Amino acid sequence: MKFALPCVAVLVSCLALSPASASEGQFRVGVTGGTLGVGPEIAYRLNSRVGVRANATFLSFGHSVHSGDVDYDGHARLGSGGAMIDLFPFKGGFRLSAGARVNGNRVDVTGKPMNASYVINGTRYSLGEIGTLSTDTALKSVAPMATIGWAGRMHRGFTFGVEAGALFQGTAHINPLRYTGLLADTNDRRAMMLRRDIEAERTRVQNDINDYKVYPVLQFSIGYRF
Repeated sequence: MKFALPCVAVLVSCLALSPASASEGQFRVGVTGGTLGVGPEIAYRLNSRVGVRANATFLSFGHSVHSGDVDYDGHARLGSGGAMIDLFPFKGGFRLSAGARVNGNRVDVTGKPMNASYVINGTRYSLGEIGTLSTDTALKSVAPMATIGWAGRMHRGFTFGVEAGALFQGTAHINPLRYTGLLADTNDRRAMMLRRDIEAERTRVQNDINDYKVYPVLQFSIGYRF
């Protein structure tokens, strides 16, 4: 993967530097959890100033939102993995990290009216005409990430880490809304009006989220250093 190339370059160049002493632990395995999800993590401390790290995280959760007369059920599926280069400027546990992640995060949304009808873009439609509304989101497949944190010193044994930063995944693109009602299979004037109103609604929501391009990162980790 493209984001792995910088890690390989750093690994090769840093192997030429003075290695850590034999009494220090350079290899760490553990578990990380936070806003990116939960999953395994491995890390290698090349020397007192440079390390490389990789993890994969997963999480799934639901959340309901009421907007107007529509009840939206959201289901978020977090799934990403990537590599980071860790710089330890003071040779201790404090670190500055940068890298990239393969981003599989997505959100599925299903909407149903709380009453017997929908109001979309100012036009009222019956439940039978629309049925169930649904859509999902698309994000950049690879996103850069930068964090600042603490990873523990290079002593062998159990370690605790924390990092905070940002995943620069860009704006989520809302895909066209799908519906299952009677107007889904017709091309009459009413159906054309519904398509226009649904696209106007999608555009309005898209404009509302266009400024949200950064996903906050707060991760904790526990592990064992060998």
